Amino acid sequence: MKTVLITGAAIGIGRATAHAFSKAGYRVIVTDVLEHEGQEVANAIQASGGKAEFYPLDVTSTQATNALVEKIEASHGAIDCLVPNAGIAHKIPLDELTDEKWDHTFDIDLKGMMRLVRAASAKMKQAGRGSVVCLSSIMGVAYGWDEHVHYSAAKSGVVGLVRGLAVELARHGIRVNGIAPGYIRTAQALSEKHSLGPERLEQAASFIPIGRVGEPEDIADVIVFLASDSARYLTGQVVTVDGGLLVGRY
Repeated sequence: MKTVLITGAAIGIGRATAHAFSKAGYRVIVTDVLEHEGQEVANAIQASGGKAEFYPLDVTSTQATNALVEKIEASHGAIDCLVPNAGIAHKIPLDELTDEKWDHTFDIDLKGMMRLVRAASAKMKQAGRGSVVCLSSIMGVAYGWDEHVHYSAAKSGVVGLVRGLAVELARHGIRVNGIAPGYIRTAQALSEKHSLGPERLEQAASFIPIGRVGEPEDIADVIVFLASDSARYLTGQVVTVDGGLLVGRY
């Protein structure tokens, strides 16, 4: 049985991705700082007949990341797939954007991804196989986001991370890709304080060619595809999944 480790897997896209990998036959390692919600995800997968384990993980901690990866490898061998998904998006105007707030976003949204891949890559190299799917955003590949410059910059950094890792790890049989979701119905998007809020999110459907806001499962299924052998010759790419938003808004 293949093993996938997902960060930020307690809610939203991470949770949907955990369930999608379980349906695909993977053992799912659910990680998050939200311990109650994360354990519920693992319990739900187990209740449906799948294999899942929950571990609390703060991706800003190198020590915690290394320790968890070592624990999983000791139990299950090299991790087959990594989905660095944990991220935050806090609305902060530039004149209020302190160095600390900037660094905190980068520490989670970009450096947290590097920490996970760095920790797991040695065993993946030894196994000669593996897949990584990093979460970027349309706000990192195409749009700027008002009063979210730190988020847009970090999610743009994910694109560079994917490209660099793809080249470095390809010779070891490891593929690295990314996904850039559009407007998706998640807790982040539904936040009035930090994002669109429910009303404005629904209004977005009017300018999305497919005619609706995306659901977390719409992203999860593409992540599973990118990790699968069906995408065996695909690496170094960040796929935008947005219902046609970027090509249709003009």
